[in-house]
Amino acid sequence: MRRLIFRLGIAFIVGLFGLISYFTTVSENPVTGEKQRIQLSPRQEVVIGLQARGQMAAQHGGLYQDKALQGYISQVGEGIVKKSAASGSPYPFEFYLLSDPRTVNAFALPGGQIFLTLAMLRRLNTEAQLAGVLGHEIGHVVGRHGAEHLAKQKLGVALVNAVGIAASDDAQSGRQAALFAQAINQMVSLKYGREDELESDRLGFRFMTQAGYNPRGIVELMQVLNSIRQGGQPPEFFSTHPNPSNRIEQLQSLIAKTYPNGIPANLQEGRERFARYIKRQR
Repeated sequence: MRRLIFRLGIAFIVGLFGLISYFTTVSENPVTGEKQRIQLSPRQEVVIGLQARGQMAAQHGGLYQDKALQGYISQVGEGIVKKSAASGSPYPFEFYLLSDPRTVNAFALPGGQIFLTLAMLRRLNTEAQLAGVLGHEIGHVVGRHGAEHLAKQKLGVALVNAVGIAASDDAQSGRQAALFAQAINQMVSLKYGREDELESDRLGFRFMTQAGYNPRGIVELMQVLNSIRQGGQPPEFFSTHPNPSNRIEQLQSLIAKTYPNGIPANLQEGRERFARYIKRQR
């Protein structure tokens, strides 16, 4: 009985410490104004992104060896940051094209490291669509979604450890309880991931239009990805970016609400400029 009480006491302390640490660490996002439970500083996010940059690039064949095309991707991405509210974030954004010709994906690391694959680029037709991809990923960084996810993971680990400690007298039941708690934690993370995607869509829309791009580009991007999914195996983009069924409809609704009199003629698609850089990659 004493061992059980001692074990439960330790489990309670571990779980309580994790909960207190998570719920009492709150910061305000300078761009979105959102109150967020984050345990990393922006500087720490940048360090994490830089440390993971090489490994993430290596998983997709490394950087694509075309300086002109790499420069074009950086030019579009940096232009979106400089001309939009994303410029108010503390992150030194960098944009990279990866050599992977098969995996249709784009992703962002905490701190501003943003990547898209050659396979993704080849699916696009306009600079506005490219701006939709990059704007969405900039949204993940500015929204500090990676840092939020790491905080949730830390809380989840604390709770899983607490469950494991409480049930450790029976090794088998302890493992089963820990696995059950871990599964719950993963479901919670997936739920928040879907909400993050919707926020990144909204932020991407905001950033790309502030930079002068036609917002139809981000809608066309989702339509292209949906067409790939309907034609066979879903693009990898949908495994790392959960896809709510009404995502396109919400973007179209956002366009209608923002531009009730129609999309301004000065918002560009950049079809010809995009074609000059991309046509040799088809």
